[in-house]
Amino acid sequence: LRLFPDTEGKMNLSVLDIGGEVLVVSQFTLYGDTRKGRRPSYDEAAPPSQAEPLFRFFLQELGRYGIVPKTGVFQAKMEVAYVNVGPITLLVDSKKTF
Repeated sequence: LRLFPDTEGKMNLSVLDIGGEVLVVSQFTLYGDTRKGRRPSYDEAAPPSQAEPLFRFFLQELGRYGIVPKTGVFQAKMEVAYVNVGPITLLVDSKKTF
């Protein structure tokens, strides 16, 4: 995915192109459904027994491309500090319609 700007400022470079790093954090709350009621529903989120193998597979796939991700502990409560260089935030989901 080309998310990083080239010399013209166009999003045209990948994490490989810029020699960047990837932080991978498991976060089921991103799958929260807020369309009904006053609190999010996580009924559609995968259970940990299904989600952890997918998480590990994603890490392996990054490794196949030469990207060594930084990661935390699956299903652990963590404090994550980062700087969001934006204003850009993307949600990549192949099944959801926006």
